[in-house]
Amino acid sequence: MEINKKFVDTHCHLDDEQFTEDLTEVIERANLAGVTRIINFGADFKTSNNAINLTQNEGLFAGVGIHPEEIDDAADEDFADRLAELAQNNKVVAIGEIGLDYYWEKDIQRRELQQKIFIEQLDVARQLNLPVCVHDREAHGDTLKILKAEAKGLRGVLHCFSGSLEMAKEVWKMGWLIGVDGPLTFKNAAKLPEIVKAAPSNMLLIETDAPYMAPPPYRGKRNEPAYVVEIAKKVAEVREVTLEEVARITTQNAESLYNIGQGGR
Repeated sequence: MEINKKFVDTHCHLDDEQFTEDLTEVIERANLAGVTRIINFGADFKTSNNAINLTQNEGLFAGVGIHPEEIDDAADEDFADRLAELAQNNKVVAIGEIGLDYYWEKDIQRRELQQKIFIEQLDVARQLNLPVCVHDREAHGDTLKILKAEAKGLRGVLHCFSGSLEMAKEVWKMGWLIGVDGPLTFKNAAKLPEIVKAAPSNMLLIETDAPYMAPPPYRGKRNEPAYVVEIAKKVAEVREVTLEEVARITTQNAESLYNIGQGGR
């Protein structure tokens, strides 16, 4: 891959059991595709530790956090302190993935607990001066409400953005980015191409969320970081710019948000 086409997969889960047998080859394929850095995100304490362990591989970084589907892992009163201790590792570049998921959770009290744990983790990010990676699934109103009230002074990204253009504009006003992945390439992408086209160039990240949501021509198969190039190609098509330009702006945005550039970690 030419030096002017370098990519960052800003969100994946390489600790997933689907990568147990060939993780080394997966990382090698990513490097060959021009993916120079990969950020793995935890969903609970176990996977957050796994993400940190993976940073032994060159070019890999970690995010640590409690996903809204894993809130029982935050049952202990000292969970925020435990998370902050994990985040002290030099290869941890973010708190995440954290947020709200109302698709799976219908119980009102459990949703309120998601909100409480989300807010507590935003506070950890503030104390440690780390950016935040937010999961928002069918919880757009509450997610935006919490970010406006509780994330002042923080920077971050709404991972796998699925909100409206109006919501995206509110997110950009806050100085936050949106992350786009496989769904942008799907035939039923609907409003997402319009949002990607409208995005300020400094508010856009590309990601795979591997092993999930593989883009064509790998749809239905295991996703992996090398395929972030397919996302970049679709972004270039939608924005009517070159692939080199998408590589440049999204890599620059990743380096800036996660402090993984020349002067970073």
